[in-house]
Amino acid sequence: MKGSDLLKRLASPFTRRWHGYKDLSRKDKLAMWGDFLIRNAIYIIIAGVVIYVQIFSIRNNFYNTFLSFRSIVDIMTRAASSMFLALGVGGIIVLTGTDLSAGRILGLTAVVCASLLQLPVEVFAAKMFPDLVAPPIIIVLLLSMSIGGIFGIFNGFCTARFKLHPFIVTLATSMIVYGFVLIYVRLGTNAGGPISGITPEYRNAVMHTVDIFGTRVPIFVFYAIAAIAVMWFIWNKTTLGKNMYAVGANPEAANVSGISVMKTTVLVFMMAGMLYGFSGFVEAARVGSNSPATGFLSELDAIAACVIGGVSFTGGVGKISGIVTGVILLQVISVALQWLGISGDIQFIITGIVILLAVAIDMRKYLAKR
Repeated sequence: MKGSDLLKRLASPFTRRWHGYKDLSRKDKLAMWGDFLIRNAIYIIIAGVVIYVQIFSIRNNFYNTFLSFRSIVDIMTRAASSMFLALGVGGIIVLTGTDLSAGRILGLTAVVCASLLQLPVEVFAAKMFPDLVAPPIIIVLLLSMSIGGIFGIFNGFCTARFKLHPFIVTLATSMIVYGFVLIYVRLGTNAGGPISGITPEYRNAVMHTVDIFGTRVPIFVFYAIAAIAVMWFIWNKTTLGKNMYAVGANPEAANVSGISVMKTTVLVFMMAGMLYGFSGFVEAARVGSNSPATGFLSELDAIAACVIGGVSFTGGVGKISGIVTGVILLQVISVALQWLGISGDIQFIITGIVILLAVAIDMRKYLAKR
């Protein structure tokens, strides 16, 4: 095939679209552009903010501009720490649900991991369990994911078996889990204080850095990338993923077609719980000093990221790529506002407006389909 023929073949889809666009009336063209702007309003606004902050950083002669490699790595590092919760919550939103217990499960697993992997009492006098020898790190990780998975199974079972809305179920679970956290941090010699003094091996397993173009990248960023790959495979290449979309779109029709709504719901919630447990394992080492406040309200950021990334509360709609995009964009907004010197109070307001805008656009798409 000649080079010119190959180029024509590659360009043919764009050529057809261009000719189709030219044949539209002026009114239809305006309607098409209006629809495009509404559907992509969030991305357009965020792109505008990024360009403005980049110009702002250049004009003010900052050592690193907003779009410098170091700054981008910082955004990706922030996004990676939020990614596990968002990947878990995303699947539940596809089922037309939500999960308000994610942050509390993260907090419980974080304090458990931190308490089990503390330095010996000879080195750290405030060790929670003085006689405990730190178990292998992999055992603690599996325990953390198991705890999260058990609570996920509980949430999924109550939702599917008793036909309860996930909002109510996970709200109750969040309170139950928080009670367990408060009880746990008072065990041993801790008396409710922060749990710190984790072993260097545990911290290195999460916070060890890799040099990339002169910038240190924590290893948990690569854990997040691995989690993204695994969840993409499950969502797109397995029966569970296909069933999840079917149940989210229409549970009655899915049941009639032979799909077990109960099994699918429980498995999706269980996967989410295991991701929360993994996140707790990461956060315990990343934070270093864990308390009952660890993970508080972090599920709201996860839900917001999913909504911004196009995971629809109407059910059956959402992509892993959208979740990843949403998590990154949420961090871009946060970091950009910090670069502009906007106070934390105003940041909450702006983030809330962005979430409302995302939900409004999502509902507009849903109504347009109907």
